[in-house]
Amino acid sequence: MKRLKRTSKTSRRSARKPRVSLAPLWRRLLWPGLFTLIAFAILCSLGVWQIERLMWKQDLIARVETRTHAEARPLQPEQDWAQVSVERDEYRHVRLEGKFHYDREVFAYALLSDPRGKFSGPGYWVMTPLELDNGAFVFINRGFVPMDRMDLPTRTAGQEAARVTVTGLLRLPEGRNWFTPPDDVARRIWQERDPAAIANAEGLARVAPFFVDADASGPNGLPQGGETRVVFPNNHLQYVVTWFGLALALIGVFAAFARKEWLRGRA
Repeated sequence: MKRLKRTSKTSRRSARKPRVSLAPLWRRLLWPGLFTLIAFAILCSLGVWQIERLMWKQDLIARVETRTHAEARPLQPEQDWAQVSVERDEYRHVRLEGKFHYDREVFAYALLSDPRGKFSGPGYWVMTPLELDNGAFVFINRGFVPMDRMDLPTRTAGQEAARVTVTGLLRLPEGRNWFTPPDDVARRIWQERDPAAIANAEGLARVAPFFVDADASGPNGLPQGGETRVVFPNNHLQYVVTWFGLALALIGVFAAFARKEWLRGRA
């Protein structure tokens, strides 16, 4: 009788124990599934965008390679300067003739770390206005000079007084940002190569909205020309793999979560 009494008490305690009520599986997966779907769509769209950027960058590199190795052609006339664009004209190999105005040349800060010539380190790009036959001006980046060779008397052999022919790569103005130090206009030292700003400070009119990086160096090697670096970072393929990889990982995480919830419902 005592055993039966104990058994009945145990049965009553078991009967009172509440069961875990599980919602249908689709309800438990609804919101996690929606969030996963939205995140998956965002990650895939970022991956597609990087594929488009990759194709654009490869096309840009190919176009620039063709331009830089092409034969130098005459610079477009002044009336067409306003239509010069990055897509169509930057790094185009051009040829122009005129006379340098060395008294108006300015300097743009440079740090040359991988030189083709013998000079490197901190220094300046020498930006000299070239007056064309029609009276208009184009700033020519004649090349690099170390800081101790900035003054004209240290490189007088590079001052051609006669009419000259210049070949080089057409470049568009460099951008500025919040971290760009102020220019030292009084000493004619600039942080960025911006022909419009330089022309305004120097009081020059009819100045091209671009400049030309000269191919050749001066007679004594200064300014050291031909130092244009045509390098475009191209990490877009890594980004493609990253975004699509994250999208697949997200699907894997959701699948593991759904399986766990399904097993809970069967327990």
